[in-house]
Amino acid sequence: VQLQASGGGLVQAGGSLRLSCAASGRVVVLYSMDWYRQPPGKERELVATITSSGTTNYADSVKGRFTISRDNNAKHTVYLQMNSLMPEDTAVYYCNADLTYMSPDDNIVAQRVWGQGTQVTVSS
Repeated sequence: VQLQASGGGLVQAGGSLRLSCAASGRVVVLYSMDWYRQPPGKERELVATITSSGTTNYADSVKGRFTISRDNNAKHTVYLQMNSLMPEDTAVYYCNADLTYMSPDDNIVAQRVWGQGTQVTVSS
């Protein structure tokens, strides 16, 4: 099972970006997915979470600007819509999923999986 994150880039302050994270492989259940970010020289921090039931939570620093959502058509895909971006949002963004998958020998395995990071740079 892999998580593929995409959508990062360079944007001016006040602009928007949408990040995507898709889980591939023999996923059985995707319980929740989180977006984290790691600004330069700082620790990784939780940005947003969405559960299988659609419950969302956000860091105070992004409330009202960022929206996490699940794709109703593409299974196991989550988005992070980022509006009103500020230079302090500059970071490498990572998705993380709590899921179960079918192993090659057909066992159900529970695992927390990280995607590769995607760089978001907001210029002032």
